[in-house]
Amino acid sequence: MVRYISRRTLLMIPVVFVVSMIVFFIIQLPPGDFISGYAAKMSTSGEIMDEQALAQLREAYGLNRPWYTQYFTWIWGIVTEGDFGYSLSYNRPVADIIGQYMGVTLMVSIVTMLFTYIIAIPIGVLSAVKQYSFFDYLSTGIGFLGMATPNFLFAIILMFLSFKWWGDPMLGLFSPEFADAPWTSAKWIDLLKHMVIPVIVIGTSNTCELIRVMRGQMLDEMTKPHILTARAKGLPEWRILIKYSMRAAINPIISTIGWSLTTIFTGSTITAIVLNLPTQGPVMHKALLSQDMYLAGSWLLLMAVFTLLGTLISDILLAWLDPRIRLERKGA
Repeated sequence: MVRYISRRTLLMIPVVFVVSMIVFFIIQLPPGDFISGYAAKMSTSGEIMDEQALAQLREAYGLNRPWYTQYFTWIWGIVTEGDFGYSLSYNRPVADIIGQYMGVTLMVSIVTMLFTYIIAIPIGVLSAVKQYSFFDYLSTGIGFLGMATPNFLFAIILMFLSFKWWGDPMLGLFSPEFADAPWTSAKWIDLLKHMVIPVIVIGTSNTCELIRVMRGQMLDEMTKPHILTARAKGLPEWRILIKYSMRAAINPIISTIGWSLTTIFTGSTITAIVLNLPTQGPVMHKALLSQDMYLAGSWLLLMAVFTLLGTLISDILLAWLDPRIRLERKGA
C-alpha cells in the first residue's frame, strides 16, 4: 500500500504540470488581455489611454511576452518560492487572495460533501431494501426533482422562504453584526445558521444522483449468489445487508470522491454569487472576466490538485474496503 501511494503521488507531479500548462494556454486564448479590458473600462468613464501608455503597462506587468514565457515564469515562482503571481484585478498577490478565500471555500465544500454522503448512502440503501414502496417512490421523485432543479433557482426559493418565515434571507455566511466580530460562540452559531442554505443548495444535485447510484448498486448486489447463500445459511438480514451487500455496493460511491469534491468546489460559483458567499466562486468569475491570468490559473491549478488528491483518496479507500482490489494490487 505504501508503494502504491508513493507511486501515485509521484505520478501526480507531471499530471499537474501538464494540466497547469493547458489551463494557462486556454486562459490566453480570448483576444486582448487585462490591460485592454482595463482600458475599455476607463474609456466608458471618459478617460482615454493612448497606445504608448498601454504598451508601458503591458511591459511593466510582463504581458508583452509570449504566453509560454509568462507560464514558465509563473510556474517557476510557484515551485521555488510559493509565489502564485500578482492579481491585476485585485491589485494584490495571488497568494493573499487564495489565503483569504480558501479556508471558507474548503469549509463549505467539505461540509457539503459530508452532507451529500451522509444523506445519500442511507436513503439509497433504504430505497433498495424497500423497493417499490412509498418511501422508494418518494425518494425517487425527490431525487429526479433535485437533479432537474438549477442550483441558483433552488437558492432563490430557499432565500425567499427563509425571509418569509424568519425575516432573514440568510445571505452570506455571517449576519452584519458578526461579519468583522471576533470568534465567539454566538458567531459560530450564526455561521452554522447561514451554512444551512448553501450546503443544501450545493449538495442537493450530487446527493440525488448518488441516491440513484446507491439504490441501483444495492439492488444488483442483493440478488447475487453469495447473498442468497448467506440467507440460506440463516445469517441475520441486517448482517447480510451491511457486511456483504452494502460493502460491495458502496465501491462506486467511494470512487466518486475525486470528482465530487471538485464538482462541489467548482459547481458552487453561481450559487455563491446568488447567496453572496465569500468563497472562490465569485473570485474565479471575476478573474476570468477580467482575464486576470495568474489568479484564474492559480485557482484552476488548485482545483486540478484537489481532483487528483480526491482520486487518490478514493483509490486508497477502495483498497481498504474491498479485499479483491488489495489482492489485485499485490499480484501486480
